[in-house]
Amino acid sequence: MESWKEERTRSIEDNEMNLPGIAAAYTSILRGLGEDPLRQGLLKTPRRAATAMQFFTKGYQEKISDVLNNAIFDEDHDEMVIVKDIDMFSMCEHHLVPFIGKVHIGYLPNKRVVGLSKLARIVEIYSRRLQVQERLTKQIAVAITESLQPSGVGVVIEASHMCMVMRGVQKMNSKTVTSTMLGVFREDPKTREEFLKLIKD
Repeated sequence: MESWKEERTRSIEDNEMNLPGIAAAYTSILRGLGEDPLRQGLLKTPRRAATAMQFFTKGYQEKISDVLNNAIFDEDHDEMVIVKDIDMFSMCEHHLVPFIGKVHIGYLPNKRVVGLSKLARIVEIYSRRLQVQERLTKQIAVAITESLQPSGVGVVIEASHMCMVMRGVQKMNSKTVTSTMLGVFREDPKTREEFLKLIKD
């Protein structure tokens, strides 16, 4: 079984191997748009764009188990834990343009807690993929549930989608809000209301 370092090295090597093919695809896109990929300002654009796209989707190479390794602790704490306003950047899988927003996470521990920064890392793993906001919200909630086995989890995402802002209806100030409630956050209205109130305050 590969160690985390070996896996990371392999993913870097895979990225290097895939880079020429992605860059060639961007060259074709530039030509298809009527541009000249050989003009000075665009000479390095295909490789830059390919490198950027690999970074935007680096979550495919990362695993929750690697991120949470040695960061889950036994703790006699049963009150709600909330981390709100986690910055999130993702790529819409329908148009390959960004959507950007904030993630709010709450969970009710069941004798186990996780390092707070790790919640932001979970967001990063799933947001750095081609996504739809609804699936992203659920993936974050399910990952926390499977890792911590808490009494409940709530995740709310508020985001602006460039596919709505820059094209189509072009509504500059529109925001999409999605939520996933699991465990007591779904079953108990008071717990859910407390969470929603605290993330708004």
